[in-house]
Amino acid sequence: MRQTDIKLQELGSRLRLERLQRNETQAIFSARIGVSIPTLRKMEAGDTTVMVGSWSRALDIVGRSDDWDGLLHQEENLFDKYNRLSPSPSRRRASRRTQ
Repeated sequence: MRQTDIKLQELGSRLRLERLQRNETQAIFSARIGVSIPTLRKMEAGDTTVMVGSWSRALDIVGRSDDWDGLLHQEENLFDKYNRLSPSPSRRRASRRTQ
């Protein structure tokens, strides 16, 4: 089994737990997400054919839409972080020379 399949199954299990903690049936929860009951069953089973838009709505319903921010987040390298955190040097001008 591929790592992707395992992760989706874990995500589906967590979604099912969220639904059960809210004491909602599959019919009610699927209607809130805007998917059919078979699609919700696929999501809870970790099926790879479910569209990412369905997952996005599901995360929004359970109050976890901020979790998307961590996906494919570009890491900042140390030089960029240093430049961002260090105070910018004041601009200096060359002195005028009189001859």
